[in-house]
Amino acid sequence: MAFSLTYRNWSFDAGLQIVHADVRLDIDGETVIDEPLCLDVGLPALLLSALENVEPDRWAGVDAWTKVPFFICGCGDPECRAFSFVVIHRSERELELTEVEERQGGAPRRVASYTVDKAEYVRQVRDIAETFLSFVEPLDYRPLYKDTVPTVRRLLDELSLKYST
Repeated sequence: MAFSLTYRNWSFDAGLQIVHADVRLDIDGETVIDEPLCLDVGLPALLLSALENVEPDRWAGVDAWTKVPFFICGCGDPECRAFSFVVIHRSERELELTEVEERQGGAPRRVASYTVDKAEYVRQVRDIAETFLSFVEPLDYRPLYKDTVPTVRRLLDELSLKYST
């Protein structure tokens, strides 16, 4: 159940008002993602996945932040390209991450499924969110989903209450 999610080389595109990073996701020795992606658009949904089950919908729209895929195209548009995951909390100790290929108007196709340690997942997602908040604090950051920063802060608070360390 080895799980590693890292974001490196953070950058801010002031014109698009999105945050990028080199995203690497390794699970049980398999590199699932290793490429530069937009991270802020899907970050609230990633945080939510540490608290409850989530299911993505790339076409749900900007205000449906709970359904945005966690990892999306560098342009910041989930409709363009995304790595979509369904997250199910199987027990107090385990999460199931299922990578799916979404089809507009159709059922998603399962690509792969992984069981991961919930505590490790929560720790890494929390670290990414805290780094994000520090990164955007000095910026003139005005994302399309205007409540990105308050939503990330609120979800971090919820994670801290639920999984105090």
